[in-house]
Amino acid sequence: MVDVDPHDPGDGSLPVYRWRQAGPGYATRRQLRAMGLRPGGQEPAARIECRTGRRFAWLYRIDLALPKRIPTLAQEAALDRAMAARQQCPGPCGRRYHHCIPLRTLGSCLECHDGTPADPSTYITPAAAQRLAA
Repeated sequence: MVDVDPHDPGDGSLPVYRWRQAGPGYATRRQLRAMGLRPGGQEPAARIECRTGRRFAWLYRIDLALPKRIPTLAQEAALDRAMAARQQCPGPCGRRYHHCIPLRTLGSCLECHDGTPADPSTYITPAAAQRLAA
């Protein structure tokens, strides 16, 4: 098995920076996202290596980055319905929790599964949950 980097041509043409040494015109994907930007199809312009040298991150040019796309209301509604399906207890309580329910292992929330009382700050009442997912 060969470890091949699809972006690095192998001739050393991409600059490699040490930890916290990258130039001001570069940013990682996470940094771009924090600025409200995305790479926008550009290839990585450089790479930054972590302190140990075993891990690295691609750096993209900020001046070539594009604004993040904003989802439509229909896309946001579809995402809310998908999350409601993962967060809604199928048991008798029918609560929508702020976290995903372990349906594969438990099949319901802890309170419906074994009687462990749920903290009221961890769920939304069923009536409010229906308004969110509708």
